[in-house]
Amino acid sequence: MDFTCVAEGLAFPEGPIALSDGSVLVVEIRAGRLTRVAPDGTKTVVAVLGGGPNGAAIGPDGAVYVCNNGGLTFQDAGGLAIPGHAPADYRSGSIQRVDLATGAATTLYEACDGRPLRGPNDIVFDRAGGFWFTDYGKSDDWTLDRGYLLYARADGSDIKRVRGGFLGPNGVGLSPDGAVLYVAETLTGRLWALDIEGPGALAPAPVPWAPGRLIATLPGHQMIDSLAVEAGGKVCVAGGPDGGITVFDPDGGHEHVSIPGEVIVTNIAFGGEDLRDAWITASGSGKLYRTRWPRRGLRVAFEG
Repeated sequence: MDFTCVAEGLAFPEGPIALSDGSVLVVEIRAGRLTRVAPDGTKTVVAVLGGGPNGAAIGPDGAVYVCNNGGLTFQDAGGLAIPGHAPADYRSGSIQRVDLATGAATTLYEACDGRPLRGPNDIVFDRAGGFWFTDYGKSDDWTLDRGYLLYARADGSDIKRVRGGFLGPNGVGLSPDGAVLYVAETLTGRLWALDIEGPGALAPAPVPWAPGRLIATLPGHQMIDSLAVEAGGKVCVAGGPDGGITVFDPDGGHEHVSIPGEVIVTNIAFGGEDLRDAWITASGSGKLYRTRWPRRGLRVAFEG
């Protein structure tokens, strides 16, 4: 598989969104902004969001909805940017809406049930127009939050915590039939499946001490990040043995795709007419890659 570096010099890019005109939107966590990358690699800032814009998705109104983790500290090691704890000026996380035509950004949610959002991370819309998102939480030298899965309406009218008990919930995506929600758990290297009963409603977990059905746990000390689902149901998760993409079958089998020279790979998204153009963020090195994937990606609920 050949990988083409389309853009570099990005400040910890994540959340790629492939648009119909061939360009790609990415957030830059370290710079606090939403950026458009043209097919020739030209970068244009769409909106300055502050904090730490993380996952992003197109909503039913054509706007971009952004999970903002509230900011992270970074250290540079061997040419790589390494994310760390909450910064000194951290206040809370949020969900933001960005008008692509004007770049105007508004904050939809900063709290749920009176408790501030801690570190919203990744987002996926369902066909009903609502969205699931993960709250990774925050950490410092002494403490680490337990993470949550939440559901909210795009008009800002309702938000609720649906499932807790995660250790670093990160990537989130829907199965092709919309009946299963997949959550990648960074700190354990686990992929979870949660059965959906309706918009914002999950079936009870199989056991009270687990958030869902365990698909697989990667061996050794491996961390995983965001994900995208293929049209055939495979789940492509950034991360694994060398930071590439690990492809999981719903029954737990998995294979790994390496990206030469990259060890901090965080996201994959599908685009193009046949949904086989895979856009991959190598956040540690600040690069955006494109490759031709061997299978079609799943079409998301709303497209830009």
